[in-house]
Amino acid sequence: MKKVECILRTGCLEPMISAVEQLDISGLNITQIVGYGSQKGANETQVYRGVEYTIKLKEKFKVEMVVNDEKVDDVVSTIIKVARTNQVGDGKIFIYPIEQAIRIRTGEQGQAAV
Repeated sequence: MKKVECILRTGCLEPMISAVEQLDISGLNITQIVGYGSQKGANETQVYRGVEYTIKLKEKFKVEMVVNDEKVDDVVSTIIKVARTNQVGDGKIFIYPIEQAIRIRTGEQGQAAV
């Protein structure tokens, strides 16, 4: 089993969810995050109550899913196909090994728990 974690633009979330559902992925977790990578943030200047300030962080989503080893390549290529705009800030994909998974309710272990 592998954990596939990706950081995406906000506009790519719904299309990515629909695309991975077609691969029979049984679940995922989504976290709304802010940060910056090589684009070094937006550096947008805004005014709030008469005070000018700079926004350096971009809103993104972090999506995490645990998948069978044989589905990893399909999941990764699907994410890339949906999320790629060929512009700086498209995101990143990280893949981690999962040693064990346990379903708390039933005690099932391994792939059965996912």
